[in-house]
Amino acid sequence: MTALDRRTLLQILAGGAASLPSGAVMPASPARAEDPTVLQALIEQNQREDFDSASRTILMPKASLPTWSPSSVQAMEHAIGRYEAIVAAGGWPHVPPVERLRLGMRHPSVVSLRERFAVVGDLDGHAGSSDIYDSYVEAAVRRFQACHGLSVDGIVHDPTFNTLNIPAQVRLSQLKTNLARLRALSGGFVPRFVMCNIPAAQIEAVENDTVVSRHTAVVGKPDRPSPDIRSKIVQINFNPFWTVPVSIVRRDLIPKMQQEPDYLTKNRIHIFDGHGHELPPQQINWYSEEAANYQFKQDPGDFNSLGSIRINFPNPYSVYMHDTPFKNLFGEDFRFHSSGCVRVQNVRELVDWLLATTPGWSRPEIDQVIKSFDRKDARLTPPVPLFWVYVTAWATADGVVQFREDIYNRDGVGSLVSRG
Repeated sequence: MTALDRRTLLQILAGGAASLPSGAVMPASPARAEDPTVLQALIEQNQREDFDSASRTILMPKASLPTWSPSSVQAMEHAIGRYEAIVAAGGWPHVPPVERLRLGMRHPSVVSLRERFAVVGDLDGHAGSSDIYDSYVEAAVRRFQACHGLSVDGIVHDPTFNTLNIPAQVRLSQLKTNLARLRALSGGFVPRFVMCNIPAAQIEAVENDTVVSRHTAVVGKPDRPSPDIRSKIVQINFNPFWTVPVSIVRRDLIPKMQQEPDYLTKNRIHIFDGHGHELPPQQINWYSEEAANYQFKQDPGDFNSLGSIRINFPNPYSVYMHDTPFKNLFGEDFRFHSSGCVRVQNVRELVDWLLATTPGWSRPEIDQVIKSFDRKDARLTPPVPLFWVYVTAWATADGVVQFREDIYNRDGVGSLVSRG
């Protein structure tokens, strides 16, 4: 029904047959003007048609497509061509920030938001310039958030505004920088591997070019970065002890003991000298270098800093992947809190997949040993290749391009996004 037809019908409802234009036919059973249900239905229909403008949004990224695959280089080259064309055409418009934009709102910034998404193909360029934040705009926002590592809530607030307004030229530069990184990896394809993408704070278990499981991660702080690694996962430790690295003893544990003298006792961390003899905390001078000369070891348990599982692989950095008792951190957009190791959300799912080819380690057996709090180790047969990589931009075969913040300032473009 056109807008004119709707107006005509409303006139009919309000004024009866006298309102009919010449040649029009009165409906057989007209609704009465005082019928509020019919009038409200017509009004809502009109609002819905304006609300969901005739626009198109591209689907969300496919969960099965890995960050790194045999098609990565070709997909990146294609993405670079697209972004070169965008830059040559003047880039995308600045979206004026407001406190927030969400479904159902009207605001002039929505016009710029539509134009911003139209430039990259997330909304049909012929959809018009309505200032209504309709369901198509919301779908495009959700996809944008998913492709940039933001919380997917369909609401535009500071983190999303900041990311939207990173210039197209900067994104093109990121794509070119990361093409070189992916090319450097391209000789190492194997059918079954684990990849941790550090800027994305994300882990993928990949088998036959398909993501079997994807895990949110917590990785190294900017001043304690997680390193690039190529290795193989060789062992799983269940209910592990945690031997505190010297760097953490100096930076964290000694200052903590100066503030809270009972910190080690509360957290069941024991002190041992060079001969393996346990010492009481009161015997240590926490205001001298003496404390750094001892070994600190935390008992197994759900309070342990490694949680219930540690994933081991040879590397020169003394880092590993592990569970954590601080699972609330997985819900944050900014997940750079560790001292270099990688904490894994839903780590049991990953370990179940890693041990799938190792006899004697079914999922019930994994759950049982964790529940028992017994110290046990499982050696992988065969070991599973592992890659820790620094990739801030990538493209997949479906044409989806993703970006992450250059958290360690390795792209040569500085810190791009305020974390709000």
